[in-house]
Amino acid sequence: MRVAVAASVGPPNIIVPRHSGETFNPLVPKDRYCIPTSPDAAALSSLRGTGLNVPMQPSPPDRPSLGALFVSFMSIGMMSFGGGLAAWTRREVVQRRGWLDDPQFLSGYALSQLIPGATNVNLAVFIGTLMRGASGAVAAFAGLTALPVAIILAAGALYLHAQSNSAMAWLSGILGGMGAVAIGLSLGTGVRLARRNLRGVVPFAITAVVTTAIGILGLPLIQVLLVMLPVSLFAAWALPRR
Repeated sequence: MRVAVAASVGPPNIIVPRHSGETFNPLVPKDRYCIPTSPDAAALSSLRGTGLNVPMQPSPPDRPSLGALFVSFMSIGMMSFGGGLAAWTRREVVQRRGWLDDPQFLSGYALSQLIPGATNVNLAVFIGTLMRGASGAVAAFAGLTALPVAIILAAGALYLHAQSNSAMAWLSGILGGMGAVAIGLSLGTGVRLARRNLRGVVPFAITAVVTTAIGILGLPLIQVLLVMLPVSLFAAWALPRR
């Protein structure tokens, strides 16, 4: 039976056009049966072999130098009159330099508010440490405070002189205007960060409770933090990330 079946199944008829006198060997193809390769295809094949055509992955930003940290924070200290330092810090570090993204900046800002000391100085030390370690912290702190300290000493002397001189009452009005600008900058930064980073009902509710307790009811900051910080941490742990 197997012999009969094998005999009934013959090899397929393969018709290959050949020139007269040409022999056919499937292991050695003739040039006229091959697809011509263009120079571009050959170059592409060579490029694929080198691996240079692999999609590039976004590389992390290079660490800034100590001089860049000093200059950046010195410019922040120069531009922020009357407060609002967080807005200028975010503009310089997140938007212009790209050293941090918004979630990293918010984490550092929250940590800076929880530990003792001036919030914005703590934030500068945090960013400098994150970028270049202890030397980066010193560079950021020096850049942020060097020029403002010199200015505040001169302005303090001028203000004390103005208090005893009625002809310089305009100085109080200027300082009051700077304070209003600082409040506007802080509110604008808070709204912008909230729109980009608050997702869901619970984060908005926590933000609203803290804002009402401190800003409207005037409750002490420490008491509000002792109550809302565990709630916020539990919500961040329990809620699914989006």
